[in-house]
Amino acid sequence: MQVTIRDNIVLIGTAHISQESVDEVQEVIKKYKPDIVAVELCPRRYESLTQKANWENTPITSLLKSNKAYLMLAQTFLSSIQRRLGKEYGVEPGSEMVAALDIAKKKKIDIALVDRDISITLKRAWRKMGVREKWRLSWEFLKALVGYSDEELEELDLQELMKQDVISTMMEEFGQIAPSVSNVLIHERDQYIAKKILEESHKGKIVAVVGAGHLKGIEKHLKDDSLAEVDVKHLEEVPKKRFSVMKTIAYAIPIFVIALFAYLMLTGSWELATEAILAWIIINGSLSALGALIARGHPFSIIAAFAAAPITSLNPALAAGWFAGFVEAKMRTPMVKDFQGLSKIDSTKDFLNNRVIRLLMVVALANVGSILGTFVSLYYIIPKIF
Repeated sequence: MQVTIRDNIVLIGTAHISQESVDEVQEVIKKYKPDIVAVELCPRRYESLTQKANWENTPITSLLKSNKAYLMLAQTFLSSIQRRLGKEYGVEPGSEMVAALDIAKKKKIDIALVDRDISITLKRAWRKMGVREKWRLSWEFLKALVGYSDEELEELDLQELMKQDVISTMMEEFGQIAPSVSNVLIHERDQYIAKKILEESHKGKIVAVVGAGHLKGIEKHLKDDSLAEVDVKHLEEVPKKRFSVMKTIAYAIPIFVIALFAYLMLTGSWELATEAILAWIIINGSLSALGALIARGHPFSIIAAFAAAPITSLNPALAAGWFAGFVEAKMRTPMVKDFQGLSKIDSTKDFLNNRVIRLLMVVALANVGSILGTFVSLYYIIPKIF
């Protein structure tokens, strides 16, 4: 679908799994001969789309260290749906964006990436969600990791996807799961993309390729004179973390434990203090290590869980599973393609041998063991003191 705004802006609303959209993008760019081709991509999604091999072979650890975890999660969620849709319709998801980029490069037309970083969008949404909404979203993501069944794909309404695009559909689904963030997921992006297109239009004629689901919203904003006053930097800010009761409790427990140890030392009960500290170390470390062992973690990961748990249990900002998981990732480094292969798991053996599944299990079970270790340790120590 094509819409002309003013004299120098042409919007093309596309479906990300449609050959018709690919053909329309090529035809409009050739006919209109713009100075700029804008695409609904942010730099990170542009990289993952145009350098697919590099993206798929990127170690998960480098994404986590470079603060790209949200991008990884979003890409995994999307690819879970897109792979099946591409297979169903014979068109690679995002082909119309690639077509726009290819023809722009061929004709030496400037390219503009006008979408907000998907990581920022998801961070802004996450900070605004309530606990219940976060749990619901986490559950939906876990289902997406192992791929949608044919019945679930039917529920997604493939024909509706063809009318718009997978990103918009994903954002709409997020909005249904967490209504409190629908403004961040949908309306803010429309405004952000519209403002970026407006800024680029000052440089010359522009053809903007956007998902059909955004077309009406972007058109509305471009026709609104107040768009010129919108500050994109404000839309890129991530809200500060809110006060959390659970976080307060999480800090209260280690303060209580440290106070117990301090009390024993100040009262001269050195023998009891030594016994309490040893119990804390052995129980905490052993249960966390047991969790990593049950997850079939590498021997070094099990050792890391044992060593980290007694310390991390006293610091809510840290977790034993993170250290065990980091070691596991170093010893058996998963690649992005391992993440994307989760939807192809056919058996229990495939499930247990998948490096991503194993890494997640090591992190989760080491953390569970550490949490249990905290309460078991206190159950053992407190009666001996009072």
